[in-house]
Amino acid sequence: MSKVAVVYWSGTGNTQQMADLVAEGAKSAGAEVSTFTSADFSPEQMDSFDAVAFGCPAMGSEQLEESEFEPMFNECEGKLKDKKIGLFGSYGWGDGEWMRTWEDTCRSDGAYLVMDGVICNDAPAGDAEDECKALGAALA
Repeated sequence: MSKVAVVYWSGTGNTQQMADLVAEGAKSAGAEVSTFTSADFSPEQMDSFDAVAFGCPAMGSEQLEESEFEPMFNECEGKLKDKKIGLFGSYGWGDGEWMRTWEDTCRSDGAYLVMDGVICNDAPAGDAEDECKALGAALA
């Protein structure tokens, strides 16, 4: 049984809903899942999991949340090499540039992205819900 961590930051609750769906998808595929807010996760925990899903909404000019999530993620970057990673997040404007930039960062760090990052405008619904569950299953 694979162990999957779902690590997220959410300001409005949309990305938290996505995290719950990713966790549901991983559990349905047989994984043992632990969910963390970014404040409760550290790079030392990376080695305890076979795969990690990171979730953060687009902030400002399509960037990761700067005060809590981004510092935590930056500290985890050294542990991404050859790790199965999934990315997800919500946005209210823009075209997903923050996700493309984030994917490029993970690839540069040597991560194995199990699928393209999952994004949705505001709260997840319909296809976005299915994509979140598929991301979780891909990580499992």
